[in-house]
Amino acid sequence: MNVRTSAVIAVALFAGCTSSTSTATSTSAVAPTTTTTAVAMTAVTTAATTASTTTSAVAVTTTTIGPDVTKDRPYEVFVPTKYNSAAPMPLVVMLHGYTLTGALQEDYFKLQPLAEERGFLYVHPDGTQAAGDGAHFWNATDACCNFHASNVDDSAYLLSIIEEVQHKYNVDPKRIFLMGHSNGGFMSHRMACDHADKIAAIASLAGAMWNDVSKCSPSSPINVLQIHGTDDELVRYAGGIFAARFPSAEVTTADWAKLEGCDAQPVVQPLTLDLDRELPGAETTSYVYSGCTAGGSATLWSIAGGKHSPHLSDTFSAQVIDYLFAHPKP
Repeated sequence: MNVRTSAVIAVALFAGCTSSTSTATSTSAVAPTTTTTAVAMTAVTTAATTASTTTSAVAVTTTTIGPDVTKDRPYEVFVPTKYNSAAPMPLVVMLHGYTLTGALQEDYFKLQPLAEERGFLYVHPDGTQAAGDGAHFWNATDACCNFHASNVDDSAYLLSIIEEVQHKYNVDPKRIFLMGHSNGGFMSHRMACDHADKIAAIASLAGAMWNDVSKCSPSSPINVLQIHGTDDELVRYAGGIFAARFPSAEVTTADWAKLEGCDAQPVVQPLTLDLDRELPGAETTSYVYSGCTAGGSATLWSIAGGKHSPHLSDTFSAQVIDYLFAHPKP
């Protein structure tokens, strides 16, 4: 079975799962300039092997921001019931994997109930649909996943979403976070490279940094959490190649450690994290770099035996949110 066929089957299976019924409102982002081009060589899909119904909550009505010409890339802002315009609130932007959508990725991560419970603004936008096959993608790094050589600038598009949400809501500027899976993980790393002045921390599941680290020049310190299964069959833990080569999970984290001025070697913490419900016990090792520049850090959660789309434990997303919230800007 080739990768493209696998992608179609995986998405069909995922779409057949029960999806969440959220109440949210649409808005749109400032049209990005189109500057980045990548070479199409192959493809990778990221689809959850399981999904379940998520709990919806009431969202505050919003209005469209920006010119009408941007309505071809709408997004939804989930606003928890406890939102108070007088109190700054964190913002979490979640980025889906290749061929998926924000709604399908939400079925996997189930962040919306946490947004309601813990009180944060939540956006899960959709990437562009490729001209070649209609698959949603983010133009992240040269490795992943602009396989049809689109010139869309998703870095600018996502920044415009953040800025529009800031314009409409009282967003805490020290607590703007990104979380992504696979292609969305690659895009989270790209955003950390391009917009570290805006973003406090990112969490990437099965994504990777630029292979050429000189392409990443963060303008200020940022916190990075890399999460990766050692048995990832698509975005391999040891690195590999799609449209271009991408680094391993360990090199990705080590590169960020260098950029953040951390110690050369990480501190290995005991097996205390249970991120995959189908693997026995606490299967995840945490590698934490210390001595970093204030406001910056680099951490790797290595899931022993974990696949590309792990069978997420009931506490996975909460643990990731815990990490993000523990790493605001100074």
